[in-house]
Amino acid sequence: MSDVAIVGGGPAGLSCGLFTAKNGLETVLFDADGTWMHKAHLFNYPGIGSTDGSTLLERMRDQADHFDVDRRQGETVESIAETGDGFEIESEDGTTEASYVVLATGANRDLAETLGCAFDGDVVDVDVTKETSVENAYATGAMVRAEEWQAVISAGDGAAAALNILTKERGEHFHDFDVPSDAEAVFGSMSDDA
Repeated sequence: MSDVAIVGGGPAGLSCGLFTAKNGLETVLFDADGTWMHKAHLFNYPGIGSTDGSTLLERMRDQADHFDVDRRQGETVESIAETGDGFEIESEDGTTEASYVVLATGANRDLAETLGCAFDGDVVDVDVTKETSVENAYATGAMVRAEEWQAVISAGDGAAAALNILTKERGEHFHDFDVPSDAEAVFGSMSDDA
């Protein structure tokens, strides 16, 4: 059983996976690669002067891979169901179980609806931690926002969900903040270009 299963490989899903895996949670990420990022060119992502969305995704994927996210590229999730211990995720390649699930499927809210998440109008209703009405199920990005569909907002939502999962797991408020003295140990040979 994985600790965290993330459905969606855009900025929200990849950001969430990076944070959970970097901090020791076994993380699987299903990426059907249908993100709108492939149509984007970014001038408004902090730290990135100008890049196309596909290039940014590749950099984010490389970073998630560096921290051993089990990234299942091209694998589509068909359904998610609650179990006594967490969630059962059915994909075209089989069944995966996880304690937490993070929905990062952009404006496609079908999985949230079938899982039984509450909605506020057309968007998935979440609290400030990004947790839905279904315990240990989180929703991020365009799923929870009517119009604020920006890569940087989605990445922040993914990070918020991850930190709140880590907080639940550790039993105390969790911060992911590295300082220069430990950066080499944390990041190893990963360069700025990864």
